[in-house]
Amino acid sequence: QVQLVESGGGLVQPGGSLRLSCAASGSIFSTNAMAWYRQAPGKQRELVAAITSGGSTNYADSVKGRFTISTDNAKNTVYLQMNSLKPEDTAVYYCNANVKVRRYSATYLYWGQGTQVTVSS
Repeated sequence: QVQLVESGGGLVQPGGSLRLSCAASGSIFSTNAMAWYRQAPGKQRELVAAITSGGSTNYADSVKGRFTISTDNAKNTVYLQMNSLKPEDTAVYYCNANVKVRRYSATYLYWGQGTQVTVSS
């Protein structure tokens, strides 16, 4: 019922920037929160940034001051602006959405397919 499609990943040099996008589509009554996670090879998936429907945000300490999460609520789209990228940011980035498909439905978590971000000179 709900699909998340990510885009914007790629190869960038240290100090460069990328902007990731994730559009949620399908039967969505409301989107309570959206987030970006990342997973590097051999490592645990970790929260990078999250934003609630009320606009509250939180970030991993490692990206504070460099990354910015934002949404276009009308389009059910979340963005992650990544500046001053470091090699340590290299990972597969996954979009996550906390949604209700009906007024009184349960809250469901949906994941995007992931997009590769590689920071290397």
